Amino acid sequence: MAAFVDVFLMLLLIAGTMAVLLVRNLFVATMLLGIVSFTMALIFISLDAVDVAFTEAAVGAGISTVLYIGTLALVGSQEKDQPKFAAGPMVICIAVGAVLYYATYEMPPFGHADNPVQTHVGPRYIQDSPTEIGVPNMVTSVLASYRGYDTFGEVTVIFAAGIGVLLILRQRRRRKNEDDETDVPLDKGKTGRSGSLSGLGSEHDLIPHVIAKLLIPFIFVFALYVQFHGDFGPGGGFQAGVIFAAGIILYALVFSLDLARSVINEKVILFLISAGVLLYGGVGVASMLLGGNFLDYNVLSSDPVAGQHLGILLVELGVGITVTAAMLAIFYAFVGRADLIAAKAEQEKN
Repeated sequence: MAAFVDVFLMLLLIAGTMAVLLVRNLFVATMLLGIVSFTMALIFISLDAVDVAFTEAAVGAGISTVLYIGTLALVGSQEKDQPKFAAGPMVICIAVGAVLYYATYEMPPFGHADNPVQTHVGPRYIQDSPTEIGVPNMVTSVLASYRGYDTFGEVTVIFAAGIGVLLILRQRRRRKNEDDETDVPLDKGKTGRSGSLSGLGSEHDLIPHVIAKLLIPFIFVFALYVQFHGDFGPGGGFQAGVIFAAGIILYALVFSLDLARSVINEKVILFLISAGVLLYGGVGVASMLLGGNFLDYNVLSSDPVAGQHLGILLVELGVGITVTAAMLAIFYAFVGRADLIAAKAEQEKN
């Protein structure tokens, strides 16, 4: 039965991927991408990779779909009837794919008993992490402690991506304002109206408002549960940050962007996106000041296991703060860009 389910999910994944390539309506393609991501999450669950499935569902099927829809508000939902064939990018993709495929021959055989992961890497984590880290969820032990350097690098990449998107979109908005001599504010995204993405329908749309009021508190509570329960079960800062950001984005879409900005504005977001990285790195610096190595949590307490728990709690909190702020920064930037275009169209109409 399990083999039948796996085959069905793989066929569904292939069918969804082919459909994304063939459909011409970009909104339909976005919905199909969400289905593909959710199917991928189900495959990860069948492989007992629950933490990865959690991340795929939250990021791939959740927040990415919202950002794609925000992008469609800028570029439209219909693909060009006669897309231009670009030979250069295709040649580059084929060449990179060929190099990656060739590189796989230098890797150890998949599933071989003599692979390093089978001989000393995996057994090392399985046998020693319960006594060294004392965290039931071994994935959290590996990501936040043993691979703390790698996770710190990932958080830094998220920070850089959020700042990069803000800089690019804000620069484009400034140039647009200078060329068109519009008076649209850059930071607040107000257009003298509710904004093209500042709310779903009117204030009389009862169902979205009521459903959002019922769901948003539970979304925030669930995000906090995922954040502070990641050492016992699937979850952690990455997943919690995306879920928390999704709650605020839902609030902005339903009740207006201006109300969302009154809760958390761009200045607060910029502070938080930096504070999360500084908190993570600060734990490493504190470890060094206490006589240990960078991100050596053992020295944070008289009991090494308690120090590990404290260090993991702090770095995961830093991850959650940075991911939340980065997702909101990207969303606000896209929404502001869409509002600018809508304001220009309305100005030309008048």
